[in-house]
Amino acid sequence: MNQDRRPKRIIHMDMDAFYAAVEALDNPDLKGRPLIVGGLGPRGVVSTASYEARAFGVHSALPTSTARRRCPQGVYLQPRHWRYKELSDQIMGIFARYTPLVEPLSLDEAFLDVGGSARLFGPAEEIARRLKDEVRAETGLTVSAGVASQKHLAKIASGLNKPDGLTIVPAGGELDFLWPLPLKDLWGVGRVMLGQLRALGLSTVGDLARFDRAWLEKRFGQSGRQLWRLANAVDEREVQAEYEAKSIGSEETFDQDLKSPEEIRAALLSQTLTAVERMRRQGYLARTVTVKFRDGRFRTRSRAKSLSRPSDLRDDLYREVLAIYEKEAPDLPPMRLLGVSLSRLSRPGAEAAPAPERRSLFDLDEPRATSPAGAEKAEKINQALDQISGRFGAGTLRPATLTGRQGRREK
Repeated sequence: MNQDRRPKRIIHMDMDAFYAAVEALDNPDLKGRPLIVGGLGPRGVVSTASYEARAFGVHSALPTSTARRRCPQGVYLQPRHWRYKELSDQIMGIFARYTPLVEPLSLDEAFLDVGGSARLFGPAEEIARRLKDEVRAETGLTVSAGVASQKHLAKIASGLNKPDGLTIVPAGGELDFLWPLPLKDLWGVGRVMLGQLRALGLSTVGDLARFDRAWLEKRFGQSGRQLWRLANAVDEREVQAEYEAKSIGSEETFDQDLKSPEEIRAALLSQTLTAVERMRRQGYLARTVTVKFRDGRFRTRSRAKSLSRPSDLRDDLYREVLAIYEKEAPDLPPMRLLGVSLSRLSRPGAEAAPAPERRSLFDLDEPRATSPAGAEKAEKINQALDQISGRFGAGTLRPATLTGRQGRREK
Protein backbone atom coordinates (compact mmCIF):
# COMPACT_ATOMS: atom_id res chain seq x y z
CA MET A 1 0.00 0.00 0.00
CA ASN A 2 1.25 3.48 -0.80
CA GLN A 3 2.37 5.08 2.48
CA ASP A 4 0.40 8.25 1.80
CA ARG A 5 -2.81 6.19 1.52
CA ARG A 6 -2.33 3.93 4.51
CA PRO A 7 -5.02 4.10 7.21
CA LYS A 8 -4.15 6.71 9.79
CA ARG A 9 -3.47 5.51 13.31
CA ILE A 10 -2.48 8.29 15.64
CA ILE A 11 -1.54 8.01 19.30
CA HIS A 12 -1.67 10.93 21.70
CA MET A 13 0.59 10.34 24.70
CA ASP A 14 -0.03 12.58 27.72
CA MET A 15 2.03 12.32 30.90
CA ASP A 16 0.00 12.21 34.11
CA ALA A 17 0.37 15.37 36.26
CA PHE A 18 3.90 15.53 34.91
CA TYR A 19 5.61 18.19 37.04
CA ALA A 20 4.04 16.90 40.26
CA ALA A 21 4.80 13.29 39.32
CA VAL A 22 8.46 14.15 38.75
CA GLU A 23 8.67 15.81 42.16
CA ALA A 24 7.22 12.71 43.84
CA LEU A 25 9.55 10.50 41.80
CA ASP A 26 12.61 12.40 43.03
CA ASN A 27 11.34 12.66 46.61
CA PRO A 28 9.38 9.52 47.57
CA ASP A 29 8.29 11.16 50.84
CA LEU A 30 5.94 13.30 48.71
CA LYS A 31 4.19 10.33 47.11
CA GLY A 32 0.45 10.32 47.83
CA ARG A 33 0.42 13.88 49.15
CA PRO A 34 -1.34 16.82 47.44
CA LEU A 35 1.44 18.47 45.41
CA ILE A 36 1.10 21.84 43.72
CA VAL A 37 3.86 23.03 41.39
CA GLY A 38 3.91 26.63 40.20
CA GLY A 39 4.61 30.21 41.18
CA LEU A 40 4.57 30.60 44.95
CA GLY A 41 4.16 34.38 45.24
CA PRO A 42 0.88 36.31 45.60
CA ARG A 43 0.58 36.49 41.80
CA GLY A 44 1.72 32.93 41.21
CA VAL A 45 -0.24 30.47 39.11
CA VAL A 46 -0.46 26.70 39.42
CA SER A 47 1.43 24.85 36.66
CA THR A 48 0.51 21.30 37.69
CA ALA A 49 -1.45 19.74 40.55
CA SER A 50 -1.22 16.10 41.57
CA TYR A 51 -4.40 14.05 41.49
CA GLU A 52 -4.52 14.21 45.29
CA ALA A 53 -4.56 18.03 45.05
CA ARG A 54 -7.18 18.00 42.31
CA ALA A 55 -9.58 16.36 44.76
CA PHE A 56 -9.57 19.72 46.57
CA GLY A 57 -10.42 21.67 43.42
CA VAL A 58 -6.84 22.66 42.57
CA HIS A 59 -5.95 22.66 38.88
CA SER A 60 -3.53 24.23 36.42
CA ALA A 61 -3.90 27.96 35.72
CA LEU A 62 -5.56 28.47 39.13
CA PRO A 63 -4.03 31.35 41.15
CA THR A 64 -1.76 29.91 43.80
CA SER A 65 -3.46 32.07 46.44
CA THR A 66 -6.77 30.36 45.62
CA ALA A 67 -5.09 26.94 45.68
CA ARG A 68 -3.75 27.64 49.18
CA ARG A 69 -7.26 28.43 50.41
CA ARG A 70 -8.70 25.28 48.85
CA CYS A 71 -5.83 23.03 49.90
CA PRO A 72 -3.91 24.50 52.86
CA GLN A 73 -2.38 21.10 53.61
CA GLY A 74 -0.82 20.89 50.14
CA VAL A 75 2.90 20.84 49.41
CA TYR A 76 3.77 23.86 47.25
CA LEU A 77 6.89 23.67 45.07
CA GLN A 78 8.67 25.89 42.57
CA PRO A 79 9.09 24.29 39.12
CA ARG A 80 12.41 22.65 38.25
CA HIS A 81 12.31 23.07 34.49
CA TRP A 82 15.74 21.56 33.85
CA ARG A 83 14.63 18.30 35.49
CA TYR A 84 11.32 18.16 33.59
CA LYS A 85 13.19 18.76 30.33
CA GLU A 86 15.67 16.00 31.18
CA LEU A 87 12.89 13.43 31.65
CA SER A 88 10.91 14.78 28.69
CA ASP A 89 13.89 14.18 26.40
CA GLN A 90 14.13 10.60 27.68
CA ILE A 91 10.41 10.00 27.12
CA MET A 92 10.44 11.50 23.62
CA GLY A 93 13.34 9.18 22.85
CA ILE A 94 11.17 6.21 23.83
CA PHE A 95 8.43 7.43 21.50
CA ALA A 96 10.91 7.76 18.63
CA ARG A 97 11.76 4.04 18.85
CA TYR A 98 8.41 3.24 17.27
CA THR A 99 8.04 5.99 14.64
CA PRO A 100 9.98 8.98 13.32
CA LEU A 101 6.67 10.85 13.14
CA VAL A 102 6.59 12.35 16.64
CA GLU A 103 5.09 15.82 17.18
CA PRO A 104 5.76 17.14 20.70
CA LEU A 105 3.14 19.62 21.88
CA SER A 106 4.93 20.40 25.15
CA LEU A 107 7.30 18.71 27.56
CA ASP A 108 4.62 16.23 28.62
CA GLU A 109 2.58 15.34 25.53
CA ALA A 110 3.05 14.37 21.91
CA PHE A 111 1.29 12.96 18.85
CA LEU A 112 2.70 9.86 17.15
CA ASP A 113 1.70 8.68 13.68
CA VAL A 114 2.19 4.89 13.83
CA GLY A 115 0.32 4.04 10.63
CA GLY A 116 3.54 2.82 9.04
CA SER A 117 4.81 0.96 12.11
CA ALA A 118 2.39 -1.97 12.20
CA ARG A 119 4.63 -4.35 10.25
CA LEU A 120 7.42 -3.96 12.80
CA PHE A 121 5.54 -3.46 16.05
CA GLY A 122 1.95 -4.55 15.58
CA PRO A 123 -1.27 -2.50 15.60
CA ALA A 124 -1.50 0.96 17.15
CA GLU A 125 -3.23 -0.38 20.26
CA GLU A 126 -0.31 -2.72 20.95
CA ILE A 127 2.22 0.05 20.31
CA ALA A 128 0.42 2.29 22.81
CA ARG A 129 0.57 -0.44 25.46
CA ARG A 130 4.27 -1.03 24.83
CA LEU A 131 4.97 2.70 25.06
CA LYS A 132 3.15 2.95 28.37
CA ASP A 133 5.06 -0.03 29.77
CA GLU A 134 8.44 1.27 28.60
CA VAL A 135 7.89 4.78 29.97
CA ARG A 136 6.94 3.34 33.35
CA ALA A 137 9.83 0.86 33.42
CA GLU A 138 12.49 3.35 32.34
CA THR A 139 11.35 6.52 34.13
CA GLY A 140 9.01 5.43 36.91
CA LEU A 141 6.28 7.72 35.52
CA THR A 142 2.86 6.94 34.07
CA VAL A 143 1.42 8.17 30.81
CA SER A 144 -2.11 8.06 29.40
CA ALA A 145 -2.70 7.24 25.75
CA GLY A 146 -5.44 7.79 23.20
CA VAL A 147 -5.54 5.92 19.88
CA ALA A 148 -7.66 7.13 16.97
CA SER A 149 -7.67 7.90 13.26
CA GLN A 150 -7.47 11.68 13.84
CA LYS A 151 -5.41 14.00 16.01
CA HIS A 152 -8.23 15.66 17.90
CA LEU A 153 -9.93 12.32 18.63
CA ALA A 154 -6.67 10.85 19.94
CA LYS A 155 -6.17 13.89 22.19
CA ILE A 156 -9.69 13.66 23.59
CA ALA A 157 -9.27 9.92 24.15
CA SER A 158 -6.03 10.27 26.11
CA GLY A 159 -7.74 12.49 28.67
CA LEU A 160 -10.77 10.32 29.37
CA ASN A 161 -9.27 7.67 31.66
CA LYS A 162 -6.46 9.42 33.51
CA PRO A 163 -4.21 8.57 35.17
CA ASP A 164 -2.44 5.69 33.45
CA GLY A 165 -5.29 5.24 30.99
CA LEU A 166 -5.58 3.80 27.50
CA THR A 167 -8.61 4.70 25.38
CA ILE A 168 -9.06 3.38 21.85
CA VAL A 169 -11.40 4.90 19.27
CA PRO A 170 -12.06 2.09 16.75
CA ALA A 171 -11.79 2.91 13.07
CA GLY A 172 -15.31 3.54 11.79
CA GLY A 173 -16.61 4.32 15.29
CA GLU A 174 -15.50 7.95 15.43
CA LEU A 175 -18.98 9.49 15.62
CA ASP A 176 -20.22 6.90 18.12
CA PHE A 177 -17.31 7.90 20.36
CA LEU A 178 -17.53 11.64 19.77
CA TRP A 179 -21.18 12.64 19.73
CA PRO A 180 -22.19 11.69 23.31
CA LEU A 181 -19.31 13.73 24.79
CA PRO A 182 -19.96 17.09 26.49
CA LEU A 183 -19.06 20.14 24.42
CA LYS A 184 -16.22 21.08 26.76
CA ASP A 185 -14.28 18.02 25.55
CA LEU A 186 -14.13 19.27 21.96
CA TRP A 187 -10.77 20.75 20.98
CA GLY A 188 -11.15 24.54 20.69
CA VAL A 189 -14.15 24.98 22.98
CA GLY A 190 -12.98 27.28 25.75
CA ARG A 191 -14.97 28.86 28.54
CA VAL A 192 -16.34 31.75 26.46
CA MET A 193 -17.23 29.59 23.46
CA LEU A 194 -18.81 27.00 25.73
CA GLY A 195 -21.13 29.63 27.18
CA GLN A 196 -22.13 30.84 23.73
CA LEU A 197 -22.88 27.33 22.49
CA ARG A 198 -24.88 26.49 25.59
CA ALA A 199 -26.91 29.66 25.03
CA LEU A 200 -27.95 28.09 21.71
CA GLY A 201 -29.30 25.06 23.58
CA LEU A 202 -26.34 22.81 22.70
CA SER A 203 -24.85 20.51 25.33
CA THR A 204 -23.13 17.61 23.54
CA VAL A 205 -20.78 17.31 20.59
CA GLY A 206 -23.58 15.59 18.69
CA ASP A 207 -25.83 18.62 19.22
CA LEU A 208 -23.18 20.80 17.62
CA ALA A 209 -22.59 18.34 14.77
CA ARG A 210 -26.27 18.42 13.83
CA PHE A 211 -26.53 22.22 14.05
CA ASP A 212 -26.71 24.34 10.90
CA ARG A 213 -23.17 24.76 9.61
CA ALA A 214 -23.84 27.95 7.63
CA TRP A 215 -25.37 29.62 10.70
CA LEU A 216 -22.34 28.70 12.83
CA GLU A 217 -19.99 30.11 10.21
CA LYS A 218 -21.96 33.35 10.03
CA ARG A 219 -22.06 33.67 13.82
CA PHE A 220 -18.54 32.53 14.74
CA GLY A 221 -16.61 32.81 11.47
CA GLN A 222 -13.72 30.41 10.88
CA SER A 223 -13.97 29.12 14.46
CA GLY A 224 -17.56 28.06 13.89
CA ARG A 225 -16.65 26.24 10.71
CA GLN A 226 -13.74 24.43 12.37
CA LEU A 227 -15.78 23.38 15.41
CA TRP A 228 -18.52 21.99 13.17
CA ARG A 229 -15.92 19.99 11.23
CA LEU A 230 -14.35 18.58 14.38
CA ALA A 231 -17.77 17.71 15.79
CA ASN A 232 -18.38 15.69 12.63
CA ALA A 233 -15.00 13.94 12.91
CA VAL A 234 -13.43 15.84 10.02
CA ASP A 235 -9.78 16.44 10.90
CA GLU A 236 -7.22 16.08 8.12
CA ARG A 237 -4.22 17.45 10.00
CA GLU A 238 -1.06 15.40 9.79
CA VAL A 239 1.42 14.74 12.58
CA GLN A 240 4.09 17.39 12.03
CA ALA A 241 7.37 15.76 12.97
CA GLU A 242 9.45 18.59 11.51
CA TYR A 243 7.58 21.46 13.12
CA GLU A 244 9.59 24.70 12.97
CA ALA A 245 9.08 27.21 15.77
CA LYS A 246 8.21 30.76 14.71
CA SER A 247 9.40 32.32 17.94
CA ILE A 248 10.83 31.29 21.29
CA GLY A 249 10.52 33.35 24.43
CA SER A 250 10.05 33.68 28.16
CA GLU A 251 8.02 36.03 30.33
CA GLU A 252 7.43 36.53 34.04
CA THR A 253 4.71 38.07 36.20
CA PHE A 254 6.18 39.55 39.37
CA ASP A 255 4.99 39.30 42.95
CA GLN A 256 5.40 43.07 43.23
CA ASP A 257 5.64 45.61 40.41
CA LEU A 258 9.25 46.40 39.51
CA LYS A 259 10.09 50.09 39.90
CA SER A 260 13.84 50.59 39.71
CA PRO A 261 15.87 50.39 36.49
CA GLU A 262 18.22 47.93 38.21
CA GLU A 263 15.37 45.52 38.95
CA ILE A 264 13.98 45.81 35.43
CA ARG A 265 17.37 45.26 33.78
CA ALA A 266 17.98 42.22 35.96
CA ALA A 267 14.53 40.80 35.16
CA LEU A 268 15.13 41.31 31.45
CA LEU A 269 18.47 39.53 31.79
CA SER A 270 16.75 36.57 33.45
CA GLN A 271 14.17 36.34 30.66
CA THR A 272 16.85 36.70 27.99
CA LEU A 273 18.91 33.89 29.50
CA THR A 274 15.88 31.60 29.61
CA ALA A 275 14.77 32.42 26.04
CA VAL A 276 18.27 32.01 24.59
CA GLU A 277 18.78 28.71 26.43
CA ARG A 278 15.55 27.36 24.92
CA MET A 279 16.50 28.62 21.47
CA ARG A 280 20.02 27.20 21.55
CA ARG A 281 18.70 23.86 22.77
CA GLN A 282 16.55 23.68 19.62
CA GLY A 283 19.42 24.71 17.36
CA TYR A 284 18.22 28.13 16.17
CA LEU A 285 19.61 31.61 15.62
CA ALA A 286 17.41 34.72 16.03
CA ARG A 287 17.32 37.83 13.89
CA THR A 288 14.67 39.79 15.84
CA VAL A 289 14.32 40.49 19.56
CA THR A 290 10.98 41.58 21.05
CA VAL A 291 10.45 42.89 24.59
CA LYS A 292 7.01 42.81 26.19
CA PHE A 293 6.11 45.32 28.91
CA ARG A 294 2.94 45.18 31.05
CA ASP A 295 2.17 47.54 33.92
CA GLY A 296 -0.05 47.17 36.97
CA ARG A 297 -3.10 48.36 35.02
CA PHE A 298 -2.57 45.55 32.49
CA ARG A 299 -1.56 47.96 29.74
CA THR A 300 0.79 46.08 27.42
CA ARG A 301 3.26 47.25 24.82
CA SER A 302 5.74 45.26 22.71
CA ARG A 303 8.82 46.65 21.02
CA ALA A 304 11.03 44.82 18.52
CA LYS A 305 14.56 45.33 17.19
CA SER A 306 16.41 43.43 14.47
CA LEU A 307 20.06 42.41 14.54
CA SER A 308 22.44 42.96 11.65
CA ARG A 309 22.75 39.17 11.39
CA PRO A 310 21.22 36.18 13.22
CA SER A 311 22.78 35.27 16.56
CA ASP A 312 22.42 32.73 19.33
CA LEU A 313 24.82 34.41 21.77
CA ARG A 314 23.42 35.64 25.04
CA ASP A 315 25.46 38.85 25.05
CA ASP A 316 24.40 39.84 21.52
CA LEU A 317 20.75 39.35 22.28
CA TYR A 318 20.78 40.88 25.74
CA ARG A 319 22.45 43.98 24.28
CA GLU A 320 19.44 44.44 21.96
CA VAL A 321 17.01 43.83 24.81
CA LEU A 322 18.72 46.55 26.84
CA ALA A 323 18.64 48.92 23.87
CA ILE A 324 14.87 48.47 23.62
CA TYR A 325 14.45 49.01 27.35
CA GLU A 326 16.60 52.15 27.49
CA LYS A 327 14.54 53.70 24.72
CA GLU A 328 11.27 52.97 26.54
CA ALA A 329 12.52 53.63 30.09
CA PRO A 330 11.73 57.36 30.39
CA ASP A 331 7.96 56.82 30.32
CA LEU A 332 7.67 53.31 31.77
CA PRO A 333 5.51 52.94 34.90
CA PRO A 334 6.25 50.13 37.39
CA MET A 335 6.24 46.79 35.60
CA ARG A 336 3.93 43.88 36.44
CA LEU A 337 5.23 41.63 33.66
CA LEU A 338 8.27 41.52 31.42
CA GLY A 339 8.99 39.15 28.58
CA VAL A 340 11.61 38.53 25.89
CA SER A 341 10.81 36.81 22.59
CA LEU A 342 13.22 35.73 19.84
CA SER A 343 11.93 35.43 16.27
CA ARG A 344 12.88 35.31 12.60
CA LEU A 345 14.57 32.06 13.50
CA SER A 346 17.03 30.26 11.25
CA ARG A 347 19.48 27.39 11.41
CA PRO A 348 23.24 27.96 11.67
CA GLY A 349 24.84 28.27 8.25
CA ALA A 350 21.67 29.53 6.60
CA GLU A 351 23.49 32.73 5.71
CA ALA A 352 27.16 33.61 5.79
CA ALA A 353 28.42 36.89 7.20
CA PRO A 354 31.43 38.19 9.12
CA ALA A 355 31.34 37.38 12.81
CA PRO A 356 29.79 40.19 14.84
CA GLU A 357 31.58 41.87 17.71
CA ARG A 358 31.49 39.73 20.82
CA ARG A 359 31.69 40.36 24.52
CA SER A 360 30.71 38.28 27.48
CA LEU A 361 27.78 38.86 29.79
CA PHE A 362 30.29 38.44 32.59
CA ASP A 363 32.36 41.38 31.37
CA LEU A 364 29.70 43.91 30.39
CA ASP A 365 31.97 46.84 31.15
CA GLU A 366 34.97 45.52 29.19
CA PRO A 367 35.79 46.48 25.57
CA ARG A 368 34.16 44.29 22.95
CA ALA A 369 36.16 41.44 21.44
CA THR A 370 36.43 42.06 17.73
CA SER A 371 39.02 39.45 16.77
CA PRO A 372 38.27 35.88 15.65
CA ALA A 373 39.81 34.72 18.92
CA GLY A 374 37.38 36.93 20.83
CA ALA A 375 34.44 35.53 18.90
CA GLU A 376 35.63 31.98 19.56
CA LYS A 377 35.99 32.74 23.26
CA ALA A 378 32.45 34.16 23.40
CA GLU A 379 31.05 31.02 21.79
CA LYS A 380 32.94 28.79 24.23
CA ILE A 381 31.50 30.77 27.14
CA ASN A 382 28.00 30.34 25.72
CA GLN A 383 28.55 26.61 25.27
CA ALA A 384 29.65 26.35 28.89
CA LEU A 385 26.53 28.24 29.94
CA ASP A 386 24.46 25.78 27.90
CA GLN A 387 25.85 22.91 29.93
CA ILE A 388 25.23 24.67 33.25
CA SER A 389 21.71 25.71 32.24
CA GLY A 390 20.90 22.20 31.07
CA ARG A 391 21.93 20.79 34.42
CA PHE A 392 20.75 23.45 36.88
CA GLY A 393 18.24 25.60 34.98
CA ALA A 394 18.41 28.88 33.07
CA GLY A 395 19.84 31.84 34.94
CA THR A 396 21.91 29.76 37.37
CA LEU A 397 24.90 31.97 36.55
CA ARG A 398 24.46 35.71 36.19
CA PRO A 399 26.77 38.74 35.96
CA ALA A 400 28.10 39.75 39.36
CA THR A 401 26.88 43.32 38.83
CA LEU A 402 23.31 42.05 38.88
CA THR A 403 23.54 39.34 41.56
CA GLY A 404 21.06 39.92 44.35
CA ARG A 405 19.03 42.55 42.53
CA GLN A 406 16.49 40.17 41.14
CA GLY A 407 15.49 37.27 43.30
CA ARG A 408 12.20 36.30 41.67
CA ARG A 409 12.14 33.11 39.66
CA GLU A 410 10.36 32.33 36.45
CA LYS A 411 6.81 31.13 36.98
